[in-house]
Amino acid sequence: MFYAIVGQDTDDSLERRLATRPAHMERLHALQQAGRLLLAGPFPAIDSNDPGAAGFTGSLIVAEFDTLTDARAWAEADPYVAAGIYARVSVTPFKKTFPV
Repeated sequence: MFYAIVGQDTDDSLERRLATRPAHMERLHALQQAGRLLLAGPFPAIDSNDPGAAGFTGSLIVAEFDTLTDARAWAEADPYVAAGIYARVSVTPFKKTFPV
């Protein structure tokens, strides 16, 4: 089943986010290589693909896991959590309907 993982950034997280991004991306690449990643990306803090110094307010990852427990464990092990970039992380089941 797919799960939506939403991480909400702490204030002033941009420098830590940039420093930790390679480790975060490595985990996403592993999900992609396993055929389990549907989509992933950050939420720009302003209406721009490149928010510059405004940074990001969080991220969305939609990926396939065997159970909600597995999805939560994966989310809690994210380098962004360890680095204190995410203030909160929510994990909810997600049913992909479109595109078919």
